[in-house]
Amino acid sequence: MQGKLPDFYAVIPAGGIGSRLWPLSRADAPKFLHDLTGSGQSLLRDTWDRLEPLSGSDRIGVVTGRAHRAAVEKELPGVADLNVFLESEPRESAAAIGLAAAILHRREPNVIIGSFAADHVIQGTNRFEWAVEQAVAVARAGYICTIGIPPAEPSVGFGYIRTGDELEIKGAPEALLVKEFVEKPNLETAKRYVEERTYLWNAGMFIARADVILAELEKNEPELHAGLIELAAAWDDRNQRGPAVDRIWPGLKKIAIDYAVAEPAAAAGRLAVIPGHFDWDDVGDFASLAKLNSRGRGSDLAILGENARVLADASSGILVSQTDRVISVVGVKDIVIVDTPDALLVTTSEHAQRVKGVVDALKLTGRGDVL
Repeated sequence: MQGKLPDFYAVIPAGGIGSRLWPLSRADAPKFLHDLTGSGQSLLRDTWDRLEPLSGSDRIGVVTGRAHRAAVEKELPGVADLNVFLESEPRESAAAIGLAAAILHRREPNVIIGSFAADHVIQGTNRFEWAVEQAVAVARAGYICTIGIPPAEPSVGFGYIRTGDELEIKGAPEALLVKEFVEKPNLETAKRYVEERTYLWNAGMFIARADVILAELEKNEPELHAGLIELAAAWDDRNQRGPAVDRIWPGLKKIAIDYAVAEPAAAAGRLAVIPGHFDWDDVGDFASLAKLNSRGRGSDLAILGENARVLADASSGILVSQTDRVISVVGVKDIVIVDTPDALLVTTSEHAQRVKGVVDALKLTGRGDVL
């Protein structure tokens, strides 16, 4: 199937376990394999369906762990074997996206790649496609481009992008230079960012020519770059690939692509951004999941689970059930309840970000059986 952007190749990094969504999200069933929106399919499949019209099904690659290969291929029966890039263990986004860039650059030297997380929720397909089309035009001009989201509220859960001057690039009328990336702010700073209207949420989407990404990696992380180039040289030889991954991959530096590529490119005036005028959520914790599933449904308590047996009265928040247990919730506000066969989580939306601490504590105490 041919997409509308013939020089474009979409890459879906599908890694991590989504520890702030424990115990729903686990090592063997990470966030991207779940239906968290009621769409009837996983977040990974939703991501594929958004990208297929742009790139075509034969130009979508997935970077995932060896342990998740079978599940990913079950969710994506259209993905070609040569487009599944397997990690032996997680090494952060610079290694994952850099590996795809290095492999695809060898196959197609002028290819433009776009990286889109497997576990984000996006609504507004036409507006998403228009933003990607503009980003590809910017990439053709030699920039690294990201898509930023105009903030709907002063969120402290996202990093921000400070925008600069307009760029005059054919096919990208909304393109702006990026002045800098800023870390997750406190509430007062986030309110100022929203008021100034020159800041966008960092949604972690990056579009660029593969050779431009690799050149940036070579400048900023030369050892990481060298390892990725060596891996790419062996990748399409089945006899060499496995041994090369086992030898090289575990020694690659763990670093996010934001730090290895995006921030240095912004400082050098080589990073652009397209504002994305579509609904976006990274479903980073149960508070955001509650908002997502309560939107427009006329109920204060969002309930997830095919056979959930819930009695609720004067309550709000989110309840996720994976058991046949009857759960009664009476007179509680902003509650988070996640009931699974081997673990139960009870917290509030206010403390949803702290769930990751539970996962860390379980690791320290050797309770890996519930992770």
